[in-house]
Amino acid sequence: MAAPLADRLRPRTLDEIRGQDHLLAPGAPFRRAVEAGRLRSVLLWGPPGCGKTTLARCLAEAAGYRMVALSAVLAGVKELKEVIEQRPAMDTRPLMLFVDEIHRWNKAQQDALLPHVESGALTLVGATTENPAFQLVPALRSRCELLVLRPVEPAAVRELLDRACTREGILADADALDAIAAGCDGDARRALSMLERLHDRGEVSLAAMRALGNAIFHDRDGDAHYDVVSAFIKSMRGSDPDAALYWMARMLEGGEDPMFVARRMVIFASEDVGNAEPRGLTVATACMEAVARIGMPEARIILGQACTFLATAPKSNASYKAIDAAIAEVRRSGARPVPAHLRNAPTALAKSLGHGEGYRYPHDFPDHFVEQDYLPEGVEGGFYRPAGLGNEKTINERMAWWKRRSSERKPR
Repeated sequence: MAAPLADRLRPRTLDEIRGQDHLLAPGAPFRRAVEAGRLRSVLLWGPPGCGKTTLARCLAEAAGYRMVALSAVLAGVKELKEVIEQRPAMDTRPLMLFVDEIHRWNKAQQDALLPHVESGALTLVGATTENPAFQLVPALRSRCELLVLRPVEPAAVRELLDRACTREGILADADALDAIAAGCDGDARRALSMLERLHDRGEVSLAAMRALGNAIFHDRDGDAHYDVVSAFIKSMRGSDPDAALYWMARMLEGGEDPMFVARRMVIFASEDVGNAEPRGLTVATACMEAVARIGMPEARIILGQACTFLATAPKSNASYKAIDAAIAEVRRSGARPVPAHLRNAPTALAKSLGHGEGYRYPHDFPDHFVEQDYLPEGVEGGFYRPAGLGNEKTINERMAWWKRRSSERKPR
């Protein structure tokens, strides 16, 4: 069977690689070192389809190394030992071991690499789509240079598509190629696969793309997932409803569970809007319930309403900071005794012990307020500091008024 289009067009030299000019542009420090034969152990971290495997092959070729490839999904310590022990007698080139999806190896498997990397028996090139800080052991990370690969820009993807059409004799609508380049999320392999599928079906056009169904990439599990979610939350926090809607649409079009999106907005309503607009939590929780009952595609309307409400609401993280400050105080000072006047006194024994004695019932006083201590001895308070926006502006004024009343009427 013919190799896939993405494999047939795989770059063979560093000059043919697109999208990684920060590493591979002529004269770039990393490229100069490679071409001088000074390839050190590296970790290639980047999204799917950005060219990690291709780069590894081109690095070996440019530096004059013998490359052996292992997949961390299929191989382990046994295969690693075989690579070390079965060195071709007539091949004197230094060994470059390429481990694809290296984050799939557990700690013991990663540790097995260390002595070989340290001794210089091999130069490691590991490829991962996941954050090495979370997925790789510190000892291995410290022995490798981290190279961050970027998603391939749409213009570079379009160039690859044009090259594929010319080389393979594919007739394609320009609009379709633009849409593929824009919708592949920087995954060149995915773009070429889409082109090949459309060509196999006899037409590379926008209509044919729509017939294939969802063409938007969204990783529901890895770093790409959390990057899009982060952009969504930060856009709402930054009061940009258009950006928030865009990132939400990216998730929904990519197959994200709409309930996940709704739950994130419930959290946001308390964490970032809070009492500046208390209705935010009501809107968000109602949205979550409606999404659960209605489902897609109609749920998108409800999600859009909640998103725009929260994005345009006044913002405050005062409540979020307040609960964390209170928890920090409890952890610092421990379980301080409840003041006697605040204790429950349901029995005669409790009353004889002074529980509840001296408690002042606020509703018996003007304005339903009276000064008294509510915190245990040794705890200063000051956890909740309302912002000056929205409803919290009113709360701020009310708290300031209570403070003035307390100083005026505090018992002597």
